[in-house]
Amino acid sequence: MIITGAGIGIGAACAAAFARAGYRTVLTDVLDAGESVAASLREEGHDAVFHRLDVTSTDQVRAVVEESQGDGFDAVVANAGIARRRAFVDLEDAEWENVLDVDLQGEMRVFRAAAPAMVRRGGGSLVALSSVSGSTYGWGEHAHYSAAKAGVLGLARALAVELGPHGVRANAVAPGFIRTAQSLDDEHSMGAAALDASASAVPLGRVGDPAEVADVVLFLASEASRYVTGQVLVVDGGLTVRQG
Repeated sequence: MIITGAGIGIGAACAAAFARAGYRTVLTDVLDAGESVAASLREEGHDAVFHRLDVTSTDQVRAVVEESQGDGFDAVVANAGIARRRAFVDLEDAEWENVLDVDLQGEMRVFRAAAPAMVRRGGGSLVALSSVSGSTYGWGEHAHYSAAKAGVLGLARALAVELGPHGVRANAVAPGFIRTAQSLDDEHSMGAAALDASASAVPLGRVGDPAEVADVVLFLASEASRYVTGQVLVVDGGLTVRQG
């Protein structure tokens, strides 16, 4: 399997979950932290390799996928993403395009590169990382992020229809408040104080852990979800069903 954005947060947790479940795990990221994650997993005795990858580059995506996919991946997890705080009225075209290029088009690129071999081998699972900001809520000063994450849902549903006849499934995961480096960023995201305060809005009474998202991603990639496709699984501790 291959996962983008595997150096930190949900991506690193997914890499660990898949490797420990026995998958040959290909980690990618623009950050060198991905190599540290892969090295740690190898020390545990798992088959894990790292490739530096910028998902905004079609050529890089194709090269990494072709080099590492063999006869086709069992699972592709498109997780790489960024968030940038900017009031909508001040949002420049380049800022809008950059976030969509990473968060939406980056997912498209890795799926597009991996799908042909998966179709030839007759199966596999595509898992797209979205957000409750794309599935349910808007996020002020993050219109570009919310739009991209909503687009991810449309992408997953369309691929489920198009690739389903070839045995390839496509689903999305929409995390809520999860303790990651991105959510703890005061400049572009919530920051630690706001994230901790958000727990009061969650029926389970706490912020989520990246491993709790990774477990759902692993389920969607496994045979346990073999009749699940075109779906969005929300991992938010009940946030989006709370009334008042």
